[in-house]
Amino acid sequence: MRDVAQLASCGKSYVSDLELGKRTPTADIARVLDHALGAGGELIALADRRPDADPLAQADALQRGLLEDFTAGPLTDAGVDEVEYTVARHGRATRYRAEGELLPELLADFGDLRLRLAGRQGAPVRKRLLIAAAQMSGLMALTLLKLGDARSRAWWRTGRTAAAAADDRATLAWMYAQEAYQLYYSTDIEGAVELAARAQVLAGGLPCVGPALAAPLEARALARLGRRDEAAAALTAAEVALQRLPAEDQVGSAFGYSESQLRFHAGNAWTHLEETARARVEQARALELYPESDHMDRALVHLDQAMCLAADGDAAAAAQYATNTVVGLAPSRRSVLIIYRANDVAARVPEARAVSEVRVLREILALPPGDGTNGGDQLGDRGGH
Repeated sequence: MRDVAQLASCGKSYVSDLELGKRTPTADIARVLDHALGAGGELIALADRRPDADPLAQADALQRGLLEDFTAGPLTDAGVDEVEYTVARHGRATRYRAEGELLPELLADFGDLRLRLAGRQGAPVRKRLLIAAAQMSGLMALTLLKLGDARSRAWWRTGRTAAAAADDRATLAWMYAQEAYQLYYSTDIEGAVELAARAQVLAGGLPCVGPALAAPLEARALARLGRRDEAAAALTAAEVALQRLPAEDQVGSAFGYSESQLRFHAGNAWTHLEETARARVEQARALELYPESDHMDRALVHLDQAMCLAADGDAAAAAQYATNTVVGLAPSRRSVLIIYRANDVAARVPEARAVSEVRVLREILALPPGDGTNGGDQLGDRGGH
């Protein structure tokens, strides 16, 4: 038998043949190859493969091998266009698909993108791929946030690193604006204001999504802090940023920003300031503009309407409206963010004054995940809209 060094030197081609089913090694050879290549037992598993093995498993292995072959060299313009289209498609899907459905596809396509980044690419292509990687990292973070998973925090760092490596201010501003929502919903309100402000500074006057997304978030955070005049000024900045945004960026996508979102965010700011008449005007306009398929933001607008009812002293109506909003959503769409906001409504009424509608709402929100809600007790893990 050849020694370990010799096997390691020819190991790559040998493993490729194994994956394609061209060779069936003995268990002894597989163990030596495992040791030499650090494969962790994977080759021993391959050694057990027989010609009559599961054809679907062989198809998977063939697909992976072909993909690695196709991505080993420089990408064509068509190849980069395909990557960017895939990222844009996922960005649009965030507006109407449940997070649990979207995550497996994000993971698969991000794995393909990583292979392309590892290939030999020229500087212009590599920059475009880095921007795509930053955007996909942001989508991963947003999806994990909505699922209540704290691993979202690591993806913000990855995305910022990719955007900085691409030296793209617009993408970096977008990353900071989106990350500001994590802080906002984890009750780090001052931190949310800081990141929203940084997003606007990084944009440096560019007419891009970052400042259009960041300014209304800053307004909402300032409203929660009770700083009314500053919140109003931030809403004015948000109006200006939206007007400057190119039409192709005023779309329903994680990578866009639209009037429907601004009306929702403005209504939310006025709701926190308990200026309910102004809030209701914005809420009504948001619901006119949002498509029925945008389940999350429409539900959040409805919960803001419930908060206005609570602020105006009608606890029963507020609780009933919030209950109807939650139970009207399919279980897969009752994200931790929805439950958190509904809990806000319930918290507006002290226990001593709780009416039957409020008790029903609290009972629904107290159910464990899978029994009608997604729980919602981990505020720090929530995502932002």
